[in-house]
Amino acid sequence: MKKRLIAVLMCAVMITVLGAGCGSKKEDTKETSDTKKEYTEDELKDSMKGVKLKVGTTGLFGPFTYYDEDGKTLIGYDVDLLNDLQELLGFEIDGGLQAMDYSALTTSLAENKLDIGAAALCATDERKEVMDFSDIYCDSGQVVMVNKNDDKGIKNVDDLKDKKIAVEKGTASHTYASKNLTSATLEVHDTITTAYESLEQGKVDAVIQDGPGAYFYIKTTPDSNLEVVGDEFNQGQAPYCVAISKECKYYDEINAAVKVLIDNGTTDELYAKWCE
Repeated sequence: MKKRLIAVLMCAVMITVLGAGCGSKKEDTKETSDTKKEYTEDELKDSMKGVKLKVGTTGLFGPFTYYDEDGKTLIGYDVDLLNDLQELLGFEIDGGLQAMDYSALTTSLAENKLDIGAAALCATDERKEVMDFSDIYCDSGQVVMVNKNDDKGIKNVDDLKDKKIAVEKGTASHTYASKNLTSATLEVHDTITTAYESLEQGKVDAVIQDGPGAYFYIKTTPDSNLEVVGDEFNQGQAPYCVAISKECKYYDEINAAVKVLIDNGTTDELYAKWCE
């Protein structure tokens, strides 16, 4: 799966330790892949039939979770992943898939108001204190974005010294820039959308963002002046997992189902469909 699977869904906001996308490096998920019981795909099929789960996402982070052109229909990698989990396990989504901003999503998971959530969520140490996580189903690195009509001589991450860089608050990009680009001036945004706007308007020299999100923005914004330069870096710092409430009784089944979708190539197909 190229730059992603390890054990082997637009942008953000609690955007601090529980904030959007990814923050500090994820160590292990809930004893990561060590569930209490190993399940086969046949054993998992319809094993949660009759069970109702409250399920959340954001609709704020394409290509993983965002709204279709009608502005109402949620689509993306994570939406498909949730549908695949539902098809395999047979559970019902209580009240339909709930879309909310990242702050509400992470708070709802932490307070057990949702059973599961998928929105390019990273299993940070802080989050693991208040919610559990599945195995990693997608792992991306960061990229540098520049305005191709405003050449500042930036060809890769090594050229960001002493530059003005926009990042989204609480993300892996924010963490990386804070730790490794100390001579740069950081412009910290509550959402990646305003970071992109700042670069489009020439107010900053570059944006650092997760690879899939950066390429998705360029692909879906025909009049954009932004482009990606250099290679992905900081790999392994933006691992996406399904978040599971600590009070949810079905952690083992859900995580085992994620593992099945990884092992049978479903997550590879989702990446190819939504991220390439």
